[in-house]
Amino acid sequence: MAEKTVPLQNYRNIGIIAHIDAGKTTTTEGILYRTGLTHKIGVVRGEGDGATTDWMAQEKERGITITSAAVTCFWKGHKINIIDTPGHIDFTAEVERSMRVLDGAVTIFDGKMGVEAQSETVWRQANKYGVPRICFINKINQTGGDFYKSLETIHNRLSKHALPVHLPIGFEKEINGVVDLVDMKAYTYNDYADHELIQGEIPADMLEKAKHARSLLVEAAVEADDELFERFLDKGEDSITEPELKAALRKRVLAGDFFLVSGGDGRGVIVEKLLDIMADYLPSPLDVDEIWGVDPKTGNEISRKPDDKEPMAGLAFKIATDPFVGKLIFVRVYSGVLKSGSYVLNTATGEKERVGRIVRMHADKREEIDQIVAGDIAAVVGLKSTFTGHTLSDLAHPIALESITFPEPPVAIAVEPKTKADQEKMGIALQRLAEEDPTFRVHTDEETGQTIMSGMGELHLDILIDRMKREFNVEANIGAPQVAFRESIKGTAEAQGKHAKQSGGRGQYGDVWIRFEPNEPGKGFEFFDEIKGGVVPAEYRKPVEQGVKETLEGGVIAGYPVVDVKATLYDGSYHDVDSSELAFKLAGSLSTREGIKKATPVLLEPVMKVEVTTPEDFMGDVIGDLNSRRGRIDAMEDLQGGAKLIKAFVPLMSMFGYTGDLRSMSQGRAASTMELAQYEEVPPNVAQEIIEKRSK
Repeated sequence: MAEKTVPLQNYRNIGIIAHIDAGKTTTTEGILYRTGLTHKIGVVRGEGDGATTDWMAQEKERGITITSAAVTCFWKGHKINIIDTPGHIDFTAEVERSMRVLDGAVTIFDGKMGVEAQSETVWRQANKYGVPRICFINKINQTGGDFYKSLETIHNRLSKHALPVHLPIGFEKEINGVVDLVDMKAYTYNDYADHELIQGEIPADMLEKAKHARSLLVEAAVEADDELFERFLDKGEDSITEPELKAALRKRVLAGDFFLVSGGDGRGVIVEKLLDIMADYLPSPLDVDEIWGVDPKTGNEISRKPDDKEPMAGLAFKIATDPFVGKLIFVRVYSGVLKSGSYVLNTATGEKERVGRIVRMHADKREEIDQIVAGDIAAVVGLKSTFTGHTLSDLAHPIALESITFPEPPVAIAVEPKTKADQEKMGIALQRLAEEDPTFRVHTDEETGQTIMSGMGELHLDILIDRMKREFNVEANIGAPQVAFRESIKGTAEAQGKHAKQSGGRGQYGDVWIRFEPNEPGKGFEFFDEIKGGVVPAEYRKPVEQGVKETLEGGVIAGYPVVDVKATLYDGSYHDVDSSELAFKLAGSLSTREGIKKATPVLLEPVMKVEVTTPEDFMGDVIGDLNSRRGRIDAMEDLQGGAKLIKAFVPLMSMFGYTGDLRSMSQGRAASTMELAQYEEVPPNVAQEIIEKRSK
């Protein structure tokens, strides 16, 4: 399919979202493989039998589902950009940023498990960004796979408004196709791997079931259109034509609160039916509202429509390092055209950047293109200071789109290079990884001189260390995981900070009074200036703020950053000759140390939202264990197949190594996920221990 001939209404920017291990990767591979067979994308090396395995080897070697943020394929006149999203809870930030640039999504469920903990998390994120979805119940051909039971869990845990558009033919290993409830035909195959779908009549034993399911579908569809609804009431289901039914269903799906459900084996030919419903029912860039942003010059809200004629506006949503071309920046263009060789404005930094080459990723190759049009996604090479969440816009018509915000990482580990040779390589590796992943931070501990890596969880850091070893050949010694504690205050206090030195030559003099009080949780540090009558001259107030800020970052009671504090400079004095910026910066610092100590300082710890799925037999042990870790049980629910879901809040410091403990406690049958919920005050006895350890 020639790139230029696809009209914008036939573009699909979709994400595939799922719980870890639901089969997201294999379904994506299946889609790329089927579309690659249908429209030879370039020449697959070793044409013929070798093509599939070659393609899979390429997949393993390039790790497309981790490194490539968007792959493009073509299906029946539609151009589909599949935006990858990781399934593990440690990477929810990745899912969040992908949601920003998706127009629609396919949610994949494991047919043996139904809705799992992480399925709920990604579903909530899709709700948050208003992303229309269709559902695919995978692995129903495996032992224990059950389309109808999984559908029931979707109804119980996610939405009652989810209806099948396809019904599976057969059960477990006997599954060999689906009944399409829109055209009321059966589509079957002989062997899932590589044969085409054969269209035929619905099996006699399924006809009643299919008719019943179709009438539910029609009833739901006509709600989208008053004229159809009237006709349906007067003349019944048969008066609605197939194109009318499709259009009405599409309207309902686009509203974002109605979901069509299909099922099958994501590795096989059945993904062609999934591709059909992606093309028929998911939104094009034209179905999505115009995007809003801010004019950086005036601060006024302005909008851009998905149109090539509008000024260019795009969002950089992911950075990946490609071994062949270097740094790739994936950009979604919302309006106008982004051309290679042109100059654009990065409104986040205010810098002008030159767009080098533009590449599009396919299953087995990269293709150079000369532009990205409104509504499309591709990768740009050559942008030097553009990172995730930055807006690229037309030089003459700047716009800043809403950036993407990421939570602070709660887990930290110390890393040391094993040899002198590893030292330099490690610096480069950490910088690259931090550029790609905004939830990964690196800093040097001032006191110990160690390099500290922070991430969203143990698995997150394990994967980064593994990548450092594999991609950058860095050997490193790794410390035990540490909790990123914070400090804050509960009370209000005022303190004087006076720095006065008279020792030969010019003296040093700075004197301030600052009031410290708690700020709202999550608000961070705020500085207020209430100086009257110039008792502290204007040019010295910024240095005072700097002194306060730097002292808070270094911690006061245990060396952890102090957060959520308001500091108000309200009095002080100066000396005509001896006052300087440095003296006032030091005065600010002295006042902070004194003031925080007087304002009832407390230690805060990250508390995780933990979800455990366990067979009923082990429930008592699991709950007892969570309680022993200072956990608070929040809720318990029954799941498909007699399993239980336990939701709890547990301090991160008692959750290291939990996965292994849970495995041995439940004979390997329970599973858990956790994500950061909030920071809470550490109990005094525990806080004392932590402070003593730090002071040593």
